[in-house]
Amino acid sequence: MALSLPSLEPQQQQQRTTTNREIQEIDIFHQFDVVSDSSDHHYLHIKNNNEKNSSSKKTKGEGDSFTNISSGASKKIMQEWKILEKHLPDSIYVRVYENRIDLLRAVIIGAAGTPYHDGLYFFDIAFPPDYPVQPPLVYYRSFGLRINPNLYANGRVCLSLLNTWPGKKKEKWNSSESTVLQVLVSLQALVLNEKPYYNEPGSGVLPGRAIWEKKSNAYSENVFFLSCKTMLFLLRRPPNNFEGFVASHFREKASVILSACNAYINGQVRVGLYRNDGSSSSCKSSSPVHVSEKFKGLMGQLYPQLVSAFKINGASLGDFLEQLKQPVEKKTLSFNRKTVRMFFGKLKKVLGLKKENSSGESGVKGKGS
Repeated sequence: MALSLPSLEPQQQQQRTTTNREIQEIDIFHQFDVVSDSSDHHYLHIKNNNEKNSSSKKTKGEGDSFTNISSGASKKIMQEWKILEKHLPDSIYVRVYENRIDLLRAVIIGAAGTPYHDGLYFFDIAFPPDYPVQPPLVYYRSFGLRINPNLYANGRVCLSLLNTWPGKKKEKWNSSESTVLQVLVSLQALVLNEKPYYNEPGSGVLPGRAIWEKKSNAYSENVFFLSCKTMLFLLRRPPNNFEGFVASHFREKASVILSACNAYINGQVRVGLYRNDGSSSSCKSSSPVHVSEKFKGLMGQLYPQLVSAFKINGASLGDFLEQLKQPVEKKTLSFNRKTVRMFFGKLKKVLGLKKENSSGESGVKGKGS
């Protein structure tokens, strides 16, 4: 079953750099498209086991998965392209490669109601030579950050559907039924979910729901912080073929992301539950939400970096920028004072200083006492 390749010129997003170094998008960024540049793909030079064990010298291009892929696998990959082209959810975008049909790159937009909201999460995928007998290989572009129990800092993705995580037979890869689309939807729904803490084996299985929820909320705070750091990395080094998409996405979502940061730091709403449309009034909690001092401190430091990156990217923040900046600075200052008090308290103990006792004596240790 042949797949007619889309015309690259009208569909592939064109870009130009202005004098303000802003990337402007001329055409719509299609959800599915065929591109040519695979130079930064994680699996570009993947080799099968036979090639790894071979000591013979390889010519340029030999040993790549594409050179050993079977005709059956090629046909199946073409079918996968058709499925992706027609059935991708609005929040998932895919690029495949005209010269390396065994490679694929996808980005998932973090869903509202999760600590991943408004973030971008990139996955590099490779079809093995005997596909679909074996499931595809999936690598998360993590920038060294672990934002989920199933997504490791080294890029490893643990998912039953990929046979990289234990699961029931019906949850594992089925060569006659499973598809890449199912993998992407599973990553979005099962991995990048509302309470990722519970993805960790054993979490929440013992009595004490309040304790588990407290740990879950703390984990979500860290996830949101790391997701914001991921935004900075993506703006600095966007994956090939997604440069314009990354820039456009964060220009559009900058105000919402900064507003969410402010709401979370001030305890107006639990992390992950800020409204994606930016209207915080309907999502504010009736009573203050507990926010850890660690989260306040980390976000207080990261917030100015986000503001700077969004401004450089061309986001229109206007007066809203200053309204957001002040509360964050206030919270950060409060956190720093507490840290200073703790520091001097420990310093007094080291120096042998004590509070005055009931008799009014100083309590300062003198020589020979």
